[in-house]
Amino acid sequence: MRTYLDHAATAPTRPEVSEQVARDMAEMVGGLAGANPAALHGSGREAAGRLAEARGRIAAALGVDAHEVILTSGGTESDGLVVAGRALAVPGGVLAVSAVEHPAVLDSARAAQARLGARLRILGVDSAGLVRPETAAAVVREAREAREAPADGGAARLEDGGAPGPVALVSVMAANNETGAVQDLAGIVAAVREASGAPRPGRAGYVPVHCDAVAAVGRAPLDVHGWGLDAVSISGHKLGAPVGVGALVARRDLELVAPMGGGRQERGLRSGTQDVVGARALALALELAVAEREAEAARLEGLRARLLAGALAIPGAHATLPEAAPHLPGTAHLWFEAVSAEALLMALDMAGIDASAGSACHAGVSGPSHVLLAMGLGEEAARGTLRCTMGAGTSPDDVERLLAALPRAVGTARRAHRAGGLPRDT
Repeated sequence: MRTYLDHAATAPTRPEVSEQVARDMAEMVGGLAGANPAALHGSGREAAGRLAEARGRIAAALGVDAHEVILTSGGTESDGLVVAGRALAVPGGVLAVSAVEHPAVLDSARAAQARLGARLRILGVDSAGLVRPETAAAVVREAREAREAPADGGAARLEDGGAPGPVALVSVMAANNETGAVQDLAGIVAAVREASGAPRPGRAGYVPVHCDAVAAVGRAPLDVHGWGLDAVSISGHKLGAPVGVGALVARRDLELVAPMGGGRQERGLRSGTQDVVGARALALALELAVAEREAEAARLEGLRARLLAGALAIPGAHATLPEAAPHLPGTAHLWFEAVSAEALLMALDMAGIDASAGSACHAGVSGPSHVLLAMGLGEEAARGTLRCTMGAGTSPDDVERLLAALPRAVGTARRAHRAGGLPRDT
């Protein structure tokens, strides 16, 4: 029997969702559920009705309006849509993104800088990986002062020699997908609004704020409207839906330019025949995750505490986050002195335990964690990480199996580190 501690990479599909998908797929054979929801015939209208119902349920679970929900293939596409969409909407504008963002945001912003002429600002973080509200405010204030300065007033210039343009987007993730650190989004949004001088949409100088909530939704509080967020990305397979469905929540009047053409579905931003079955799966998984969040948080926090206490008894083991740092209850992140993370994961795998070193989106790429480097840890620490993420199916026995296998796995990984490679056996 294997022990699965990699829910942050993908959560097992919930039984209720699997059953619903199976029923929906069976009904597709008759044509009704499988019709194109854009078609004008009866079957198309039936599919469109199911799609609208799923969109409404997703919106209700997130506390937003149905017209704000744009269905996508997942968090990566949602992030790319909003970053590229803002870069195209505000030519030469500044994209201010945190140093610990998922590659879906960071790489999209770098691509927009290289190909679309966007200006890029990386928001630094503290030792817990948190963006201080004043850090985001400083970038917005700089751009505002540059716009308001007289033509010969010595306005600030960017490192690349260009004059600062308007801030097209501030993007800070709700919770880090590697360490589990939870950001103060309400504080960041408030600081951005004050620095911009435009507290409400439609005012000159208004700066939209986006958050990648893939790691947070269903695991931590998320108040899209209450915090004043303009766009939020979520992904179904982190919640127990199948891979391939997600959503971008975007305020209706947020200007986004579609990066590609097509049938102009999903408010003209994401072309392609909508996946009705996937939308319904996302709706159900999201509803279940949100409903059980508080009870699950208490249970997972206890498992996290036990895991960290046991792991930290190993010499040279360190918790990545400070003890008081706000965090996701199901994420335990550690780093080990003089350890090869690749060898550590292989040794745990041989012991029947599935864990990770960080983002699964860099699978097959060996290198230090950009998140830990941004937090000020050295390269050795950033190369010797272990991320254990728990979810609905995780039991105390799973944690004890990890703790039983971990000392030997760390020893194997230290020998590999000394040898400069992977051992031949564990």
